[in-house]
Amino acid sequence: MKILETKDLQKIYGKGETEIRALDGVSFSVEKGEFVAIVGTSGSGKSTLLHMIGGLDVPSSGKVTVDGQELSHMNDEELTIFRRRNIGFVFQQYNLVHMLNVWENIVLPVRLDGRKPQKKYIHSIIRILGLEEKMESLPSALSGGQQQRVAIARALAAKPAILLADEPTGNLDSKTSQDVMGLLKMTGRQFHQTIVMITHNEEIAQTADRILRIEDGRLRSSGEVRAW
Repeated sequence: MKILETKDLQKIYGKGETEIRALDGVSFSVEKGEFVAIVGTSGSGKSTLLHMIGGLDVPSSGKVTVDGQELSHMNDEELTIFRRRNIGFVFQQYNLVHMLNVWENIVLPVRLDGRKPQKKYIHSIIRILGLEEKMESLPSALSGGQQQRVAIARALAAKPAILLADEPTGNLDSKTSQDVMGLLKMTGRQFHQTIVMITHNEEIAQTADRILRIEDGRLRSSGEVRAW
């Protein structure tokens, strides 16, 4: 079952001689439960692509469909609600609310949507990520790896259709990066979670089921599904 599909996605900045094609006809799909890494150098278009997929920016042309819903058919309010309920984000900078403790950060997106957190489900995420003893801690008392675990738990709390990870290990040392990627993959398998991650790190990309390579705004290869 396709959970994500892009068709002839383009993002163009400027006109004439100053025109820049950040994305130039990108088409691909992701199956439910698949872990896909999008690899590219700085300026290749991978961050722009992630923003299109996540509904954080609007393409110049083409379309993005997430869980059967085409994003371009939604107005700003509808897109905000859809994003909150169906798309989880894990950023390089963690983006935790520093005045809230770990538990409050994790359940924040669910509460902002006016829903009650599913405590049994969320506690299972917390257990897998090894955060049981940190529930009352503020982000400032956590290591970088622990803060990224909280960000992963927060992204999963609303049971999104897709989780988007933007250079999730960019601020971590190599050992912590390996630990975080192992936990991200484990939670993906445990909860049959679809994950799309962008990275410039080839070693990190190898943890995914499939690798897509982007260069100058175009997909150069679709990668292969690996058996683990």
